[in-house]
Amino acid sequence: MALEDARFDARQDSRHEHLADDERGRAEFAEWERIDQLLAAEAPDTVYNPDTDDVVQEELAAEAAAAAAREAELREAQRIAARADELQALRELGTLEQTEPRDGDEAAHDELTRQAGGYVQADVDAWLAHALAAHLGHYRDPAAREAAAGLLTPPVLAHAALLAELARLVPGVDVDQLAFAARLATTEPEAVGALAVLLARVRP
Repeated sequence: MALEDARFDARQDSRHEHLADDERGRAEFAEWERIDQLLAAEAPDTVYNPDTDDVVQEELAAEAAAAAAREAELREAQRIAARADELQALRELGTLEQTEPRDGDEAAHDELTRQAGGYVQADVDAWLAHALAAHLGHYRDPAAREAAAGLLTPPVLAHAALLAELARLVPGVDVDQLAFAARLATTEPEAVGALAVLLARVRP
């Protein structure tokens, strides 16, 4: 009966131009046809049960997975926003430089940049570059340092590379004495990266 109703609705829709693109109606009709064919292959008087319909169960599983993914994305976005707020508070207190970065701070860095309208946050960039160069926080893990190459901007990566080589060549050098590295990396990240590669070949 449901199939006949859907077939009747489809015929009616075909007669009206404004209903010709009724995708929902076509989908319902196709589904009733599928169920009718499914029952035709079963024993007489078989009652349709969606719990044993593989197509329905696959769709439900896909919907559940999508919902779980959306929930995970929402929780991650909330976590990033909370960490960005925390870093902003540390900036205002003037203690950001003494803070060790955590896993996921690259995303918090991007969030701070977004909140600033896309403007570069020089102090946050310098903080992350120094932490990466000195292997602070989660950057103690080689895998985290490797992953940073795909998460941080070229100026930050170039700055970190130059800082690492300068610290190696001039042990004990004060960070304030290397402030020029940030300016160079910001304006010419490719050149600074090339310089860092060259300095890596120099033996102290």
